[in-house]
Amino acid sequence: MNVLESIIKESIKTKAETSADLARVKRKIAKENNTSCPSNIELLKAYHKMMKNKRIKRSETIEKILRTRPVRSLSGIVNVSVLTKPYPCPGKCIYCPSQKGVPKSYLDNEPAVMRAILNKYNPFKQVQMRLKALKNTGHPVDKIELRIIGGTWSYYPRQYQTWFVTRCFAACNAKLIRNKNARLTRKTKSLREEQKINEKAKHRIVGLSVETRPDFIDVEEIKRLRKSGVTMVEMGVQSIYEDVLKLNKRGHKIKTTIQATKLLKDAGFKVCYQMMPNLPGSNLKRDKKMFEELFSNSNFQPDLLKIYPTAVLKGTLLYQWLKQGKYKPYSDKRLIKLIKDIKKEIPYYVRIQRIIRDIPSQSIVVGPAKISNLRQLIAKASKRENWRCKCIRCREVKGENPNFKIKDLKLFRQNYNASGGREIFLSFEDKKREKLFALLRLRIPQLEKNISCPERIAVLKDAAIIREVHAYGQMIPVGQKSISVQHKGLGKKLIKEAEEISKREFGYNKIAVISGAGVRKYYSSKLGYKLKETYMLKEI
Repeated sequence: MNVLESIIKESIKTKAETSADLARVKRKIAKENNTSCPSNIELLKAYHKMMKNKRIKRSETIEKILRTRPVRSLSGIVNVSVLTKPYPCPGKCIYCPSQKGVPKSYLDNEPAVMRAILNKYNPFKQVQMRLKALKNTGHPVDKIELRIIGGTWSYYPRQYQTWFVTRCFAACNAKLIRNKNARLTRKTKSLREEQKINEKAKHRIVGLSVETRPDFIDVEEIKRLRKSGVTMVEMGVQSIYEDVLKLNKRGHKIKTTIQATKLLKDAGFKVCYQMMPNLPGSNLKRDKKMFEELFSNSNFQPDLLKIYPTAVLKGTLLYQWLKQGKYKPYSDKRLIKLIKDIKKEIPYYVRIQRIIRDIPSQSIVVGPAKISNLRQLIAKASKRENWRCKCIRCREVKGENPNFKIKDLKLFRQNYNASGGREIFLSFEDKKREKLFALLRLRIPQLEKNISCPERIAVLKDAAIIREVHAYGQMIPVGQKSISVQHKGLGKKLIKEAEEISKREFGYNKIAVISGAGVRKYYSSKLGYKLKETYMLKEI
């Protein structure tokens, strides 16, 4: 028996449960064999080989402690980012970098960009490389949130968009390639056919997001996005002040953001705003007020936030302004205070995706990325100062409480007006609302039926819309039982509640779900929904 197998068997025998337990076993076996301690990746490979040869039984605990960076799959899915090729951008924003051979607003030393360049921006190879890396570090790759990034998606040629998305689906539907030079063994089918295949594929796309600008969102664009399988749209909003948008040469007005938000929500999309505090023309007081208005003004109400404090990069007009003394960034102390103030007021139904962009600090002249652990600093400060951020990301259960009992959870409901309709946020949480186990977003597009935007999307006429269903906890492969929060029936309970609310309180006889291709079978086989056009529908 080799060292790797000895460590695995000893870990199982001694019932190792933590990384510390594993480390002790590693040191013991390595010392006995006069060798160095192996990596977790090496152990994972040996573990899977032993399972395949039926020399050991599956151990969820061992898989957990061998997993590298477990946070990557603790939200119930794994994220896969794939970058589009360099292409002109319609924007003239003063803060945006423009580097040759890289999509505008991105830099060639960002991790996702480096992967894309390595694969010559080939979407198939980018997806496969990421899936293989996640799998090799112990993460299940059954449920994928695909994120298409790079420039303004809606500005790319339509033919390229279709090709790009189709190749992403094909990458998830094919076997994982062993090296970057390997070729796809079968011919890529049409986008619709690849989406159909993905319903039963090993790597299912349960959500798909793109980045775009508010001024590119209209009804026709929404129809195209749905045909591509998009379920979430990240919009570069940046500011809600007209003078700030104008000064920073953003190229659109506030009313454009308001209209785009309404169109997207009425079509069932999740909406993520990218916001930039510390832009020229703003100040601390205005920035704080801006985030307060995002959730007090019904014209906005994003579901998710990316807070990207302004970073000054060489080669931008903002860099020239900095050198000329026309722009002065916030001090680290003031920036941290602002982010803390923002987080203290975030509603329960919002998820803060990120606080700073993943730009290497050496590329930034001045800006927040110099504080690489900004989120961690604020998390520590909240404990020290005895306050909590209520955002979804800070409360989601992750890998905690595996032995929870459904009867100990409470169903919470929060109503709020947004974009001319009613949003109903349902969630299963502990009684103190400190841990979030599952959520659902239900939209009533208009309190008076037959007059809403979805009429232009015929299938949504007279339908309530479920925009998101999510159960948190360690991601579990499809069809596999586990002690995780997933597969405990919380999603089904939330959907049933949403159906009853839609019918009982608002008189709807039809409900629609904006569903990723990889989740369609769940709705059809488990819940009685049927695919119509790009939505899952049910008569209630």
